[in-house]
Amino acid sequence: MTSIRTRFAPSPSGYLHVGGARTALFNWLYARHSGGSFILRIEDTDKARSTEESIRAIFEALDWLGIDWDEGPFYQSRRMEIYREHIERLVRSGHAYYCTCSPEKIQQMRERAMATGAKPRYDGTCREKGLGPQPGAVVRFKAPYTGTTVLEDVVKGNIVFQNSELDDFVICRSDGTPTYNLAVVVDDLTMEINTVIRGDDHVMNTPKQIQLYKALQAPLPVFAHVPMVLGNDRSRLSKRHGATSVTAYREMGILADALINYLARLGWSHGDQEFFTRQELIAKFDIKAVGKSAGIFDPVKLQALNADHIKACEPSQLAPQLVPFLARLGLEARDDQYLAKVISTLNTRSKTLVEMAEGARFYFLEEITFDEKAAGKFLKPAVAPALESLIQKLEQLEEFSEKALESAFIQVMEETGLKLGKIAQPVRVALTGTSVSPGIFEIIEVLGKSRVIRRLKKALEFIRSRSG
Repeated sequence: MTSIRTRFAPSPSGYLHVGGARTALFNWLYARHSGGSFILRIEDTDKARSTEESIRAIFEALDWLGIDWDEGPFYQSRRMEIYREHIERLVRSGHAYYCTCSPEKIQQMRERAMATGAKPRYDGTCREKGLGPQPGAVVRFKAPYTGTTVLEDVVKGNIVFQNSELDDFVICRSDGTPTYNLAVVVDDLTMEINTVIRGDDHVMNTPKQIQLYKALQAPLPVFAHVPMVLGNDRSRLSKRHGATSVTAYREMGILADALINYLARLGWSHGDQEFFTRQELIAKFDIKAVGKSAGIFDPVKLQALNADHIKACEPSQLAPQLVPFLARLGLEARDDQYLAKVISTLNTRSKTLVEMAEGARFYFLEEITFDEKAAGKFLKPAVAPALESLIQKLEQLEEFSEKALESAFIQVMEETGLKLGKIAQPVRVALTGTSVSPGIFEIIEVLGKSRVIRRLKKALEFIRSRSG
Protein backbone atom coordinates (compact mmCIF):
# COMPACT_ATOMS: atom_id res chain seq x y z
CA MET A 1 0.00 0.00 0.00
CA THR A 2 1.30 3.47 -0.95
CA SER A 3 2.16 5.64 2.04
CA ILE A 4 -0.05 8.71 2.48
CA ARG A 5 1.69 11.99 1.66
CA THR A 6 -0.11 15.24 2.50
CA ARG A 7 1.04 18.85 2.44
CA PHE A 8 0.33 22.33 3.71
CA ALA A 9 1.25 25.13 1.31
CA PRO A 10 0.59 28.61 2.73
CA SER A 11 1.31 31.89 0.96
CA PRO A 12 3.51 34.02 3.26
CA SER A 13 1.58 37.27 2.92
CA GLY A 14 0.54 37.63 6.57
CA TYR A 15 -0.10 35.72 9.77
CA LEU A 16 -1.44 32.15 9.87
CA HIS A 17 -5.23 32.45 9.76
CA VAL A 18 -7.29 29.98 11.81
CA GLY A 19 -8.78 28.66 8.55
CA GLY A 20 -5.29 27.95 7.24
CA ALA A 21 -4.36 26.37 10.56
CA ARG A 22 -7.32 24.00 10.29
CA THR A 23 -6.22 23.00 6.78
CA ALA A 24 -2.71 22.33 8.10
CA LEU A 25 -4.20 20.38 11.00
CA PHE A 26 -6.37 18.13 8.82
CA ASN A 27 -3.38 17.29 6.60
CA TRP A 28 -1.15 16.70 9.62
CA LEU A 29 -3.71 14.54 11.44
CA TYR A 30 -4.39 12.43 8.37
CA ALA A 31 -0.67 11.87 7.79
CA ARG A 32 -0.05 11.00 11.44
CA HIS A 33 -3.14 8.76 11.62
CA SER A 34 -2.09 6.80 8.54
CA GLY A 35 1.62 6.66 9.35
CA GLY A 36 2.37 8.79 6.30
CA SER A 37 4.32 12.01 5.71
CA PHE A 38 3.37 15.66 6.11
CA ILE A 39 5.21 18.15 3.88
CA LEU A 40 5.46 21.92 4.35
CA ARG A 41 5.74 24.10 1.26
CA ILE A 42 5.91 27.90 1.15
CA GLU A 43 4.20 29.34 -1.93
CA ASP A 44 6.23 32.55 -2.16
CA THR A 45 6.24 33.29 -5.89
CA ASP A 46 4.25 36.50 -5.33
CA LYS A 47 7.27 38.68 -4.56
CA ALA A 48 5.17 41.78 -3.86
CA ARG A 49 3.21 40.13 -1.04
CA SER A 50 5.57 37.47 0.32
CA THR A 51 7.70 38.53 3.29
CA GLU A 52 10.26 36.91 5.57
CA GLU A 53 8.27 38.21 8.52
CA SER A 54 5.20 36.29 7.36
CA ILE A 55 7.24 33.11 6.86
CA ARG A 56 8.55 33.40 10.43
CA ALA A 57 5.00 34.02 11.69
CA ILE A 58 3.77 30.84 9.95
CA PHE A 59 6.62 28.76 11.42
CA GLU A 60 6.00 30.24 14.87
CA ALA A 61 2.27 29.45 14.73
CA LEU A 62 2.80 25.87 13.52
CA ASP A 63 5.48 25.31 16.15
CA TRP A 64 3.17 26.57 18.92
CA LEU A 65 0.34 24.35 17.67
CA GLY A 66 2.71 21.37 17.65
CA ILE A 67 2.18 20.71 13.93
CA ASP A 68 5.55 19.37 12.82
CA TRP A 69 6.54 18.44 9.29
CA ASP A 70 8.53 15.52 7.91
CA GLU A 71 9.90 17.24 4.80
CA GLY A 72 10.54 20.87 3.94
CA PRO A 73 10.01 23.67 4.16
CA PHE A 74 10.25 23.89 0.40
CA TYR A 75 10.10 27.33 -1.23
CA GLN A 76 8.48 27.80 -4.64
CA SER A 77 10.78 30.77 -5.31
CA ARG A 78 13.73 28.35 -5.35
CA ARG A 79 12.12 25.88 -7.78
CA MET A 80 11.89 28.01 -10.95
CA GLU A 81 14.05 25.67 -13.01
CA ILE A 82 11.73 22.75 -12.21
CA TYR A 83 8.68 24.75 -13.34
CA ARG A 84 10.42 25.82 -16.56
CA GLU A 85 11.26 22.19 -17.39
CA HIS A 86 7.60 21.18 -17.04
CA ILE A 87 6.35 24.17 -19.03
CA GLU A 88 8.71 23.33 -21.88
CA ARG A 89 7.59 19.70 -21.68
CA LEU A 90 3.95 20.76 -22.07
CA VAL A 91 4.84 22.97 -25.06
CA ARG A 92 6.82 20.15 -26.73
CA SER A 93 3.99 17.67 -26.26
CA GLY A 94 1.47 20.09 -27.82
CA HIS A 95 -0.42 20.67 -24.58
CA ALA A 96 0.68 24.31 -24.29
CA TYR A 97 1.56 27.17 -26.60
CA TYR A 98 3.04 30.67 -26.64
CA CYS A 99 0.59 33.57 -26.85
CA THR A 100 1.41 37.17 -27.78
CA CYS A 101 -2.08 38.69 -27.39
CA SER A 102 -1.93 41.99 -25.53
CA PRO A 103 -3.94 42.62 -22.33
CA GLU A 104 -6.10 45.09 -24.31
CA LYS A 105 -6.89 42.48 -26.95
CA ILE A 106 -7.78 39.89 -24.30
CA GLN A 107 -10.08 42.40 -22.63
CA GLN A 108 -11.85 42.95 -25.93
CA MET A 109 -12.31 39.16 -26.31
CA ARG A 110 -13.91 39.00 -22.86
CA GLU A 111 -16.22 41.90 -23.57
CA ARG A 112 -17.37 40.33 -26.85
CA ALA A 113 -18.04 37.04 -25.08
CA MET A 114 -20.07 38.73 -22.34
CA ALA A 115 -22.03 40.69 -24.92
CA THR A 116 -23.29 37.38 -26.36
CA GLY A 117 -24.12 36.01 -22.90
CA ALA A 118 -21.06 33.74 -22.83
CA LYS A 119 -18.42 33.56 -20.10
CA PRO A 120 -15.46 35.95 -20.49
CA ARG A 121 -12.63 33.84 -21.86
CA TYR A 122 -9.62 33.73 -24.16
CA ASP A 123 -10.76 32.89 -27.70
CA GLY A 124 -7.74 30.82 -28.76
CA THR A 125 -6.25 33.35 -31.21
CA CYS A 126 -2.69 32.01 -30.80
CA ARG A 127 -3.70 28.38 -30.16
CA GLU A 128 -2.58 27.01 -33.53
CA LYS A 129 0.00 29.62 -34.58
CA GLY A 130 3.00 27.57 -33.40
CA LEU A 131 4.71 30.63 -31.92
CA GLY A 132 8.03 30.35 -30.14
CA PRO A 133 9.33 32.13 -27.04
CA GLN A 134 9.64 35.90 -27.46
CA PRO A 135 9.55 39.03 -25.31
CA GLY A 136 6.14 39.69 -23.80
CA ALA A 137 4.76 36.23 -24.65
CA VAL A 138 2.94 34.07 -22.12
CA VAL A 139 2.43 30.31 -22.24
CA ARG A 140 -1.14 29.02 -22.27
CA PHE A 141 -2.41 25.52 -21.60
CA LYS A 142 -4.28 24.03 -24.57
CA ALA A 143 -7.45 23.02 -22.76
CA PRO A 144 -9.96 20.58 -24.30
CA TYR A 145 -13.03 22.37 -25.70
CA THR A 146 -15.38 19.39 -25.50
CA GLY A 147 -16.29 16.76 -22.96
CA THR A 148 -16.12 17.05 -19.18
CA THR A 149 -13.57 17.14 -16.40
CA VAL A 150 -14.67 15.29 -13.27
CA LEU A 151 -13.43 16.08 -9.78
CA GLU A 152 -13.84 13.03 -7.57
CA ASP A 153 -13.84 14.59 -4.12
CA VAL A 154 -13.74 12.65 -0.85
CA VAL A 155 -15.76 15.33 0.96
CA LYS A 156 -18.00 16.83 -1.73
CA GLY A 157 -18.55 13.83 -3.96
CA ASN A 158 -18.21 14.00 -7.76
CA ILE A 159 -18.30 17.47 -9.35
CA VAL A 160 -18.58 17.62 -13.15
CA PHE A 161 -17.16 20.57 -15.10
CA GLN A 162 -18.05 21.19 -18.74
CA ASN A 163 -14.82 21.75 -20.66
CA SER A 164 -16.63 24.26 -22.88
CA GLU A 165 -16.85 26.52 -19.81
CA LEU A 166 -13.06 26.55 -19.33
CA ASP A 167 -10.51 28.38 -21.43
CA ASP A 168 -6.84 28.22 -22.36
CA PHE A 169 -5.45 29.48 -19.07
CA VAL A 170 -1.98 30.98 -18.63
CA ILE A 171 0.60 28.67 -17.07
CA CYS A 172 3.64 30.94 -17.48
CA ARG A 173 3.63 34.73 -17.27
CA SER A 174 5.55 36.98 -19.63
CA ASP A 175 8.30 37.39 -17.00
CA GLY A 176 8.88 33.63 -16.96
CA THR A 177 7.23 32.93 -13.60
CA PRO A 178 4.70 30.12 -13.34
CA THR A 179 1.07 30.75 -12.41
CA TYR A 180 -0.47 29.16 -9.33
CA ASN A 181 -2.16 26.24 -11.10
CA LEU A 182 1.01 25.16 -12.89
CA ALA A 183 3.27 25.55 -9.85
CA VAL A 184 0.97 23.67 -7.47
CA VAL A 185 0.59 20.71 -9.85
CA VAL A 186 4.33 20.47 -10.51
CA ASP A 187 5.07 20.75 -6.78
CA ASP A 188 2.55 18.11 -5.77
CA LEU A 189 3.71 15.84 -8.61
CA THR A 190 7.44 16.12 -7.91
CA MET A 191 6.94 15.92 -4.13
CA GLU A 192 4.78 12.80 -4.64
CA ILE A 193 1.80 14.30 -2.81
CA ASN A 194 -1.01 11.77 -3.19
CA THR A 195 -3.63 13.35 -0.92
CA VAL A 196 -4.60 17.02 -1.33
CA ILE A 197 -6.69 18.34 1.56
CA ARG A 198 -7.52 22.03 1.21
CA GLY A 199 -10.29 24.61 1.54
CA ASP A 200 -13.23 24.44 -0.85
CA ASP A 201 -12.33 27.89 -2.19
CA HIS A 202 -9.89 25.90 -4.39
CA VAL A 203 -12.61 23.79 -6.05
CA MET A 204 -12.79 26.03 -9.13
CA ASN A 205 -9.02 25.69 -9.67
CA THR A 206 -9.16 21.91 -9.56
CA PRO A 207 -10.45 21.10 -13.09
CA LYS A 208 -7.53 23.08 -14.54
CA GLN A 209 -5.15 21.17 -12.31
CA ILE A 210 -6.69 17.83 -13.26
CA GLN A 211 -6.16 18.69 -16.94
CA LEU A 212 -2.52 19.52 -16.22
CA TYR A 213 -2.01 16.19 -14.43
CA LYS A 214 -3.45 14.35 -17.42
CA ALA A 215 -1.32 16.32 -19.89
CA LEU A 216 1.76 15.40 -17.85
CA GLN A 217 0.57 11.77 -17.85
CA ALA A 218 0.62 11.71 -14.06
CA PRO A 219 -1.78 9.96 -11.66
CA LEU A 220 -4.26 12.20 -9.89
CA PRO A 221 -4.00 12.67 -6.13
CA VAL A 222 -6.97 12.09 -3.88
CA PHE A 223 -8.78 15.42 -3.49
CA ALA A 224 -10.63 16.48 -0.34
CA HIS A 225 -12.01 20.01 -0.33
CA VAL A 226 -13.10 20.93 3.17
CA PRO A 227 -15.73 23.61 3.92
CA MET A 228 -14.63 27.11 4.84
CA VAL A 229 -14.50 28.45 8.40
CA LEU A 230 -17.21 31.09 8.83
CA GLY A 231 -18.13 33.63 11.48
CA ASN A 232 -21.36 33.53 13.52
CA ASP A 233 -23.17 35.46 10.76
CA ARG A 234 -22.14 32.73 8.30
CA SER A 235 -19.90 35.09 6.32
CA ARG A 236 -16.22 34.34 5.72
CA LEU A 237 -14.27 34.64 8.97
CA SER A 238 -12.68 38.08 9.23
CA LYS A 239 -11.44 40.57 11.80
CA ARG A 240 -14.95 41.85 12.44
CA HIS A 241 -15.71 38.47 14.04
CA GLY A 242 -12.74 38.87 16.42
CA ALA A 243 -9.20 37.57 16.15
CA THR A 244 -8.36 35.48 13.10
CA SER A 245 -4.65 34.94 13.77
CA VAL A 246 -3.48 31.74 15.46
CA THR A 247 -0.92 33.64 17.53
CA ALA A 248 -3.61 36.09 18.70
CA TYR A 249 -5.35 33.18 20.45
CA ARG A 250 -2.05 32.20 22.04
CA GLU A 251 -1.79 35.75 23.41
CA MET A 252 -5.35 35.47 24.75
CA GLY A 253 -4.28 32.53 26.88
CA ILE A 254 -5.76 29.73 24.78
CA LEU A 255 -3.86 26.44 25.05
CA ALA A 256 -2.49 24.96 21.83
CA ASP A 257 -4.22 21.63 22.56
CA ALA A 258 -7.54 23.43 23.04
CA LEU A 259 -7.25 25.30 19.73
CA ILE A 260 -6.21 22.09 17.97
CA ASN A 261 -9.23 20.32 19.48
CA TYR A 262 -11.58 23.15 18.51
CA LEU A 263 -10.30 23.49 14.93
CA ALA A 264 -10.52 19.73 14.39
CA ARG A 265 -14.17 19.78 15.43
CA LEU A 266 -14.96 22.54 12.90
CA GLY A 267 -16.33 20.29 10.19
CA TRP A 268 -15.11 16.92 11.50
CA SER A 269 -16.87 14.73 14.04
CA HIS A 270 -16.48 11.46 15.87
CA GLY A 271 -19.87 10.64 17.38
CA ASP A 272 -20.91 13.16 20.03
CA GLN A 273 -17.42 13.54 21.49
CA GLU A 274 -16.33 17.16 21.88
CA PHE A 275 -13.19 16.97 24.05
CA PHE A 276 -10.18 15.30 22.41
CA THR A 277 -6.58 15.01 23.44
CA ARG A 278 -4.02 15.34 20.66
CA GLN A 279 -3.40 11.58 20.78
CA GLU A 280 -7.13 10.86 20.44
CA LEU A 281 -7.39 13.13 17.41
CA ILE A 282 -4.52 11.31 15.71
CA ALA A 283 -6.05 7.94 16.51
CA LYS A 284 -9.58 8.81 15.37
CA PHE A 285 -9.22 11.34 12.56
CA ASP A 286 -10.56 10.25 9.17
CA ILE A 287 -10.90 12.67 6.26
CA LYS A 288 -14.06 10.80 5.17
CA ALA A 289 -15.74 12.00 8.39
CA VAL A 290 -15.43 15.67 7.39
CA GLY A 291 -18.88 17.09 6.67
CA LYS A 292 -20.03 19.26 3.77
CA SER A 293 -21.31 22.11 5.95
CA ALA A 294 -19.15 25.11 6.83
CA GLY A 295 -17.61 25.28 10.30
CA ILE A 296 -18.89 28.19 12.41
CA PHE A 297 -16.13 29.69 14.54
CA ASP A 298 -17.50 30.59 17.98
CA PRO A 299 -14.97 32.22 20.38
CA VAL A 300 -17.27 31.53 23.36
CA LYS A 301 -17.25 27.78 22.65
CA LEU A 302 -13.49 27.88 22.15
CA GLN A 303 -13.04 29.52 25.55
CA ALA A 304 -15.30 26.92 27.22
CA LEU A 305 -13.29 24.11 25.61
CA ASN A 306 -10.08 25.84 26.70
CA ALA A 307 -11.34 25.78 30.30
CA ASP A 308 -11.81 22.01 29.98
CA HIS A 309 -8.26 21.59 28.66
CA ILE A 310 -6.86 23.72 31.50
CA LYS A 311 -8.65 21.48 34.02
CA ALA A 312 -7.35 18.34 32.31
CA CYS A 313 -3.74 19.53 32.08
CA GLU A 314 -1.30 18.59 34.83
CA PRO A 315 -0.28 21.72 36.81
CA SER A 316 3.40 20.91 36.26
CA GLN A 317 2.81 20.89 32.46
CA LEU A 318 0.79 24.09 32.63
CA ALA A 319 3.41 25.93 34.69
CA PRO A 320 5.85 26.89 31.89
CA GLN A 321 2.92 28.03 29.74
CA LEU A 322 1.67 30.34 32.50
CA VAL A 323 5.06 32.00 33.15
CA PRO A 324 4.87 34.50 30.21
CA PHE A 325 1.41 35.63 31.34
CA LEU A 326 2.68 36.23 34.87
CA ALA A 327 5.63 38.15 33.41
CA ARG A 328 3.18 40.48 31.64
CA LEU A 329 1.90 41.43 35.09
CA GLY A 330 5.44 42.01 36.36
CA LEU A 331 5.42 38.77 38.35
CA GLU A 332 8.32 36.32 38.42
CA ALA A 333 7.76 32.64 39.12
CA ARG A 334 11.13 31.14 40.01
CA ASP A 335 9.99 28.02 41.87
CA ASP A 336 8.32 25.47 39.55
CA GLN A 337 6.93 23.44 42.46
CA TYR A 338 5.39 26.53 44.04
CA LEU A 339 3.89 27.55 40.68
CA ALA A 340 2.39 24.08 40.19
CA LYS A 341 0.74 24.36 43.62
CA VAL A 342 -0.60 27.79 42.70
CA ILE A 343 -2.05 26.41 39.46
CA SER A 344 -3.74 23.52 41.30
CA THR A 345 -5.87 26.08 43.15
CA LEU A 346 -6.86 27.96 39.99
CA ASN A 347 -7.19 25.40 37.20
CA THR A 348 -10.86 24.63 37.86
CA ARG A 349 -11.85 28.30 37.82
CA SER A 350 -9.83 29.70 34.88
CA LYS A 351 -11.03 29.87 31.27
CA THR A 352 -7.75 31.24 29.92
CA LEU A 353 -4.14 31.62 31.01
CA VAL A 354 -4.69 35.38 31.12
CA GLU A 355 -7.47 34.83 33.67
CA MET A 356 -5.31 32.37 35.61
CA ALA A 357 -2.39 34.80 35.78
CA GLU A 358 -4.68 37.53 37.11
CA GLY A 359 -6.06 35.10 39.68
CA ALA A 360 -2.54 34.09 40.73
CA ARG A 361 -1.30 37.64 41.27
CA PHE A 362 -1.66 37.62 45.08
CA TYR A 363 0.51 34.51 45.37
CA PHE A 364 3.57 36.39 44.08
CA LEU A 365 3.21 39.88 45.59
CA GLU A 366 5.43 40.87 48.46
CA GLU A 367 2.88 43.39 49.71
CA ILE A 368 -0.88 42.95 49.38
CA THR A 369 -3.04 45.98 48.63
CA PHE A 370 -6.53 45.63 50.01
CA ASP A 371 -9.49 46.25 47.73
CA GLU A 372 -11.25 49.19 49.35
CA LYS A 373 -14.74 47.72 49.12
CA ALA A 374 -13.65 44.29 50.40
CA ALA A 375 -11.64 45.81 53.26
CA GLY A 376 -14.50 48.10 54.25
CA LYS A 377 -16.87 45.14 54.41
CA PHE A 378 -14.71 42.50 56.08
CA LEU A 379 -11.72 44.08 57.86
CA LYS A 380 -13.68 45.54 60.78
CA PRO A 381 -12.75 45.93 64.45
CA ALA A 382 -15.14 43.11 65.42
CA VAL A 383 -13.00 40.55 63.62
CA ALA A 384 -9.69 41.62 65.20
CA PRO A 385 -9.90 39.17 68.16
CA ALA A 386 -10.50 36.27 65.75
CA LEU A 387 -7.48 37.27 63.65
CA GLU A 388 -5.29 37.59 66.76
CA SER A 389 -6.34 34.14 67.93
CA LEU A 390 -5.79 32.60 64.47
CA ILE A 391 -2.28 34.13 64.23
CA GLN A 392 -1.34 32.60 67.59
CA LYS A 393 -2.62 29.16 66.63
CA LEU A 394 -0.95 29.19 63.21
CA GLU A 395 2.37 30.20 64.76
CA GLN A 396 2.17 27.10 66.97
CA LEU A 397 1.47 24.69 64.09
CA GLU A 398 4.37 22.41 63.18
CA GLU A 399 2.76 21.28 59.91
CA PHE A 400 0.69 23.44 57.61
CA SER A 401 -1.63 20.72 56.29
CA GLU A 402 -5.28 21.26 55.46
CA LYS A 403 -6.33 19.10 58.40
CA ALA A 404 -4.21 21.11 60.88
CA LEU A 405 -5.48 24.40 59.44
CA GLU A 406 -9.08 23.28 59.70
CA SER A 407 -8.51 22.40 63.36
CA ALA A 408 -7.06 25.86 64.02
CA PHE A 409 -10.10 27.55 62.49
CA ILE A 410 -12.49 25.37 64.51
CA GLN A 411 -10.72 26.41 67.72
CA VAL A 412 -11.06 30.09 66.78
CA MET A 413 -14.76 29.56 65.99
CA GLU A 414 -15.28 27.96 69.40
CA GLU A 415 -13.44 30.77 71.18
CA THR A 416 -15.19 33.64 69.38
CA GLY A 417 -18.60 32.14 68.65
CA LEU A 418 -18.20 33.19 64.99
CA LYS A 419 -19.16 30.92 62.09
CA LEU A 420 -16.54 29.90 59.55
CA GLY A 421 -17.71 32.41 56.92
CA LYS A 422 -17.35 35.31 59.36
CA ILE A 423 -13.70 34.34 59.91
CA ALA A 424 -12.80 33.00 56.45
CA GLN A 425 -13.83 36.11 54.52
CA PRO A 426 -11.67 38.55 56.54
CA VAL A 427 -8.79 36.05 56.26
CA ARG A 428 -9.37 35.84 52.50
CA VAL A 429 -9.14 39.63 52.17
CA ALA A 430 -6.04 39.66 54.39
CA LEU A 431 -4.28 37.05 52.26
CA THR A 432 -5.40 38.03 48.75
CA GLY A 433 -6.57 41.64 48.99
CA THR A 434 -9.99 40.67 47.56
CA SER A 435 -13.12 38.83 48.62
CA VAL A 436 -13.00 36.30 45.75
CA SER A 437 -10.37 33.56 45.53
CA PRO A 438 -9.81 29.80 45.66
CA GLY A 439 -10.66 27.90 48.86
CA ILE A 440 -9.24 29.47 52.00
CA PHE A 441 -7.42 26.34 53.21
CA GLU A 442 -5.91 25.82 49.72
CA ILE A 443 -4.60 29.39 49.74
CA ILE A 444 -3.07 29.12 53.21
CA GLU A 445 -1.41 25.80 52.41
CA VAL A 446 0.16 27.16 49.19
CA LEU A 447 1.25 30.54 50.58
CA GLY A 448 3.01 28.87 53.50
CA LYS A 449 3.31 29.74 57.16
CA SER A 450 5.53 32.83 57.06
CA ARG A 451 3.61 34.59 54.27
CA VAL A 452 0.22 33.84 55.84
CA ILE A 453 1.19 35.09 59.30
CA ARG A 454 2.85 38.21 57.86
CA ARG A 455 -0.26 39.07 55.84
CA LEU A 456 -2.62 38.41 58.74
CA LYS A 457 -0.59 40.71 60.96
CA LYS A 458 -0.71 43.40 58.28
CA ALA A 459 -4.51 43.08 58.14
CA LEU A 460 -4.66 43.35 61.92
CA GLU A 461 -2.58 46.55 61.82
CA PHE A 462 -4.90 47.87 59.10
CA ILE A 463 -7.97 47.24 61.30
CA ARG A 464 -6.35 48.91 64.29
CA SER A 465 -5.27 51.93 62.24
CA ARG A 466 -8.82 52.32 60.96
CA SER A 467 -10.35 52.00 64.42
CA GLY A 468 -7.86 54.63 65.60
